[in-house]
Amino acid sequence: MIEAVIFDLDGVLIDSEQAWDEARRDVASANGGVWPEEATRCMMGMSSPEWSRYMHEELGVALDPDEIVRQVVPRLEDRYRMHLPLMPGVKPALCALAERWRLGLASSANREIIAVVLEASGLSPLFAATVSSEEVLRGKPAPDVYVEAARRLGVQPARCAAVEDSTNGLRSAAAAGMRVVAIPNRTFPPSAEALHAAAAVVDSLSDIAPALAAEASRP
Repeated sequence: MIEAVIFDLDGVLIDSEQAWDEARRDVASANGGVWPEEATRCMMGMSSPEWSRYMHEELGVALDPDEIVRQVVPRLEDRYRMHLPLMPGVKPALCALAERWRLGLASSANREIIAVVLEASGLSPLFAATVSSEEVLRGKPAPDVYVEAARRLGVQPARCAAVEDSTNGLRSAAAAGMRVVAIPNRTFPPSAEALHAAAAVVDSLSDIAPALAAEASRP
């Protein structure tokens, strides 16, 4: 029995990878960093301590990791206050799901970003618990953020479904022992191996409830 549904934020509820990419690129280019082709994919799912350290050590950004975060996050907040790129159908899909299950959020985004998104979208009342990867020991693909979200919801991980879009996110939720529903990221598609760990692969948020119902009906 599924008792709760836990969502990733970036790429699932908001179309945000480009915004993160641009904010990080701006800071990197202004501070002597380089941006190899694989940088964006490498940082997907990382917590802020992890991606800021990656930018400093691997991309050569001439700022300490804490200062990188202090420069990137406000850029993203400003973008979201001007325009919040919600995925199509987010509000009706979440409202429908909240009638049946408790909802949680397990995001790699900073707490400040989560707060801006939930406030601007009006989605905050729908979530019984939210967790940022900066609040746990390890970011995705480690299971920590999903395990903590389940703990805050008061539900065992095995009784949670997780909705993810990226390779590291799918691996994180699967490692936590959750029933994983994949909405594959179209810009940065997850690996075949990560998708194999998903119980269901759907096209949109409106397909989640039918997918969970179908899973529940299986012997």
